Amino acid sequence: MSRFCRRGAVRRAAASILAAAALVAAAPWAAAQVIGLPELSVESKECIDCHKKTNIVIYQQWGLSKHHRGNVGCFECHSADPSDSDAVLHYERTISVIVSPKDCGRCHAKEVAEFVGSHHSKAGRILGSLDNVLADVVEGNRGMITPGFPEGVSAAAVNGCYQCHGSQVKVQANGRLDPVTYPNSGIGRLNPDGSEGACNACHSRHVFAAEQARHPDTCGKCHLGPDHPQKEIYEESKHGIAFFANVERMNLGSSKWIVGEDYWAAPTCATCHMSGTRGQAVTHDVGMRISWNNRPERSTRPEVSDAKLGLPGKDVPWQVRRANMTEVCLNCHNQNWVDNFYQQYDALIDLYHVKYQEPGQALMALVKPLRKHEAPFSEKVDWTWFELWHHEGRRARHAASMMAPDYTHWHGTYELARNFYSKFVPELEELVERGLSSGDAGRVSAAEALHAKLTSILESSDHQWVLDKMDPEEKARRDKAREEFKKRYE
Repeated sequence: MSRFCRRGAVRRAAASILAAAALVAAAPWAAAQVIGLPELSVESKECIDCHKKTNIVIYQQWGLSKHHRGNVGCFECHSADPSDSDAVLHYERTISVIVSPKDCGRCHAKEVAEFVGSHHSKAGRILGSLDNVLADVVEGNRGMITPGFPEGVSAAAVNGCYQCHGSQVKVQANGRLDPVTYPNSGIGRLNPDGSEGACNACHSRHVFAAEQARHPDTCGKCHLGPDHPQKEIYEESKHGIAFFANVERMNLGSSKWIVGEDYWAAPTCATCHMSGTRGQAVTHDVGMRISWNNRPERSTRPEVSDAKLGLPGKDVPWQVRRANMTEVCLNCHNQNWVDNFYQQYDALIDLYHVKYQEPGQALMALVKPLRKHEAPFSEKVDWTWFELWHHEGRRARHAASMMAPDYTHWHGTYELARNFYSKFVPELEELVERGLSSGDAGRVSAAEALHAKLTSILESSDHQWVLDKMDPEEKARRDKAREEFKKRYE
């Protein structure tokens, strides 16, 4: 039983809600007037009397919220059982600072169930990934020491990774939350009650407005930067241009907010990935409309990555998800337009796989016996390959999925190609030379294997241009096109 349901105030609230629900059943038109509690609880009134004086901002934010209009106050969300690990006695009331998805789920059960089944809620699991090795070890040290982390932790991870992905919140002996792990609104936060996630990552407290969650700037807290610049990609795309030119027509505060009915000037991130359409309900599982997961070295189908995390989406094939997104697109575009877009997008994914990812991974596997040190990022080529797939490769793939040409090309495939040929290949050649001159039979053999693979890749049709070995027919076609271009514009 949750901590909330063990308290008398909540039992009274539950009874009031049941009574309200009965009234709604009798008179559906009255739903907006009766959803919520008939009046504020005594406990919440006590909280408000104090916070109006000591923290007027919280009070004012809450006053703008639907919680306020439904008489859902401070105590209804923050109430705790004394046995909870993060419970504190606050002016004779037992509360918890953190309001977790488990708490929100007492009223918003469907939304929380969808969120818990999504990749968003699992974002905190990055804490053991290669990205976190960078923040913990390569970039940082153990200089931030707290009661919860007496051996120290990297401030780079605390102020960077944790704030988007979420931290594992630790409670100190005095009941306070350890400063390494809180404040934190990372969307995959690991909460003291065992739940994963933070609803206020998108619905910022204490307004918790759907309007804010629908705005692309909210997603931009985390989805931007060199490795996943979805915010910048969106702003460059025709979708983003239309949004910022017509933001006053977007009706973001609408309770229903159905694309094609309540607004039609532009889509936002929420429109495509979460919000309601004339054929689909709102979903808090952001993966239910994507047909590629572009986070890994090699793009994978979303049901495959869901299976690795044990998520219910493992049973939803990518074709169903693509059909879901197509239904969103068809609110503004015709079927031919959507079909052609997906052909373009899939072709870019295929290009990345065939020309860069597959040969790159094969070459990096052959690098292992030639390393001086086993630690990740201890060789120059480690950095180059990481940025090839994690930065340039991701940018190109994400940008193609959202129709941002500059990010697809100049920040994507151009930088991918430039660094593949001007950094990655020369660094592999250096490793070959180092191995051949080492005098160690094992290293010599490994160097020969790497050289043979590199040679075969560079002599393939995708890469032979760099060796001046372009197919004669291909070269003739390009020369002819060049001459025709000159004649057209002379």
